[in-house]
Parts: sequence; structure tokens; C-alpha cells
Amino acid sequence: MLDSLFFLNLQRVLSLKLNPDRDVDRIHGNGINTIDIEAVEGRYMLSGGADGVIVIYDLENYSRKLQYTCKAVCTVGRSSRYVHKFSVETVQWYPYDTGMFVSSSFDKTMKVWDTETLKPAEVFEFEGNVYSHHLSPIARKHSLIAVGTTDPKIQLCDLKSGSRIHVLQGHRAEILSVRWSPRYDHILATASADSKVKVWDVRRASGSLFTLDQHNGDKSKASSEAVNTAHNGRVNGLCFTGDGLYLLTTGTDDRMRLWNTATGENTLVNYGKVCNESRKRLQFTVSRGCSPEFVFVPCGSSVAVYALHTGELVTMLRGHYNNVDCCEFHPDYQELYTGGKDCNILAWVPAPRAPDVEEESKSANQ
Repeated sequence: MLDSLFFLNLQRVLSLKLNPDRDVDRIHGNGINTIDIEAVEGRYMLSGGADGVIVIYDLENYSRKLQYTCKAVCTVGRSSRYVHKFSVETVQWYPYDTGMFVSSSFDKTMKVWDTETLKPAEVFEFEGNVYSHHLSPIARKHSLIAVGTTDPKIQLCDLKSGSRIHVLQGHRAEILSVRWSPRYDHILATASADSKVKVWDVRRASGSLFTLDQHNGDKSKASSEAVNTAHNGRVNGLCFTGDGLYLLTTGTDDRMRLWNTATGENTLVNYGKVCNESRKRLQFTVSRGCSPEFVFVPCGSSVAVYALHTGELVTMLRGHYNNVDCCEFHPDYQELYTGGKDCNILAWVPAPRAPDVEEESKSANQ
């Protein structure tokens, strides 16, 4: 039964195409840097733009008609007194409740918003631009937000107390991306302009668990930590697989690497050249709910789709008129949403299945 479902989902992902019948309200006047779909209902999507504007969309099709538009239900626009002054780099829903979301910006702040009032319940201020923040998708024992800024130290902010409670030290340049493991709520990965990726156990007062080494050197030598690099350039993208067993990284060396999160080993999957000129965080994503898995990576005005474990370039999704800056996968429907500098959010939807495929699926499940 489960294998059959995975197979059908696989077919859906492989058939992704731009849907001419589905539009997303065009609200942003500048590029779209970041999008996030909430996991509670899978219904609402956040977007954050280079103009500081934040928009919430309802993805539900109320009309039940083939052609419909995902409506913007509310906006923190330029006229709001609470709007970010500069570019919004990351938006994220609170994992357990759509009543709250978090945004961070180049205005050196991170804001915790009440969705109902569209007012910040808490504002964290930093000394430099905020590139990335992340709340654990699974944590029940802590409410920490990891924050990456122009400072080499990673900040851990407590959502409940509204205070910064800890810093993680070890990087030597700005922190471009931070991601909590979806498997263990105490494991955090961080990527920096110093070419390094570190994996931390935030329960430990000491340094990182390990620094990823693209050459798979001897992990037992503490001295090697100083020279271990994940990429030959800035590391600006992190993404765990849905099960947390693997971590993907991207760098300005035009490489993407797949790592075993238990051992820190480079799996040596060759994805070829993965174009990456971004000076800040690259928001890419991995499919969930299908086997094998696929990686969706912005590549100029297209989105490159790779087979996770073989490195094969499966297809290129073309539809944007300017650079794509973010991708978000919707696991409930195997859909992909992408945002770009053309101010558009595009919906990539599986092609309708042929009736005989559906019948075969039903008979296989009986």
C-alpha cells in the first residue's frame, strides 16, 4: 500500500509542469526572496519580498473550478507601521499553529508576528543583517529560533522568553543559512561564507559535533576541524531530507553536496555544475512523500530538478522571466511553488493522471 502511494507520488513529481489554470495573486512590487507553506493544514503560504513586504495567501480552491487564483488574504505592506524597512530574507510559520509566524530582514531585525492582528508580538534586534532564521519543525522541549547574521556567531533566541539565550561559536565569517534537523530537535546545521558547514548539538556547551569535510578526512583529528571545508566558496544553502538522514549543501563553487547526517560523510554524489551566484541564502527544497526523492534548485530563471541519490539532472522547470530565488514543496499534493525577481510566484502542478493508471493503482491496493 505504502509502496504504491510512493510510486504514484513519484509519478506526480516527475510530471510537474507550470499550471496555466492556477495563478497566485501578484502583490509584491519587488523580487520574492522567501516562501513557506504551513504544515498544520497545508493551506496558507507566506512570502517575503525585497521591498520588505510580507503576504499571506490562501491556496485553497473554493470555486472548485479548474481555473482559479490563490488569493492574498492579508499583507504587511509599505503602509504598515510594522513593515520591515529593508529586504525580508526568511519567513516561516510557527510549526504547530498558523496564529504565529516569524520573519527576518536586512533591517537587522527578526519579528514574531500575531497572524490575526498582523502586529509583532516580539522584535529581536541584531547588530547586522539577518540572512536566515529557522524554528525546529519538531521540537516540543524547546522553542529556540536559530539566527544567522553578518556576525560569525549563531544566535539562539527563545520564543517563549523573548530573549537571546545562547550563541554558538566556531565560524569565522557571516552565517548565510541555518537549519534544524527534522529528525532530532537538538541538532542544528549552519552554513557560512567561511566555506564551512557545522553540525551542532545545542544541548552541549562545547563546540560543534563536526565540521563537514568535502574530502572525507579523518574526523577523529580535532586539528583537522580548522581546515575542513564543505565547499570551495561561500556556503549559502542547507536543506535536510524529510527523514533527516541526509543534508544537502550548496556553495558558490557551483557544487551541491549530499552528506550523511549521522557520520558527517560526503556521499560523493555528483550533481555536476549547479549554478549559484547568490551572495546570500539560497532557498531550495527536497520532495517529500515519494521515493526516490528529488531536489529543486533555483538556477537562473529556471529550476533544476535532480535525483537526490544519483545526481541525475531530471528536468529544468522554465516559466519565470527573471532569476528564481526560492522554492517550496507542498508534500500533500506534490506541488512546487517558486518565487523570483520577476515578482511572480508560480505553481508547478502534476499533470492529470490517465484513468488506466488510477485503475491500476486501485487494483494494486485491493
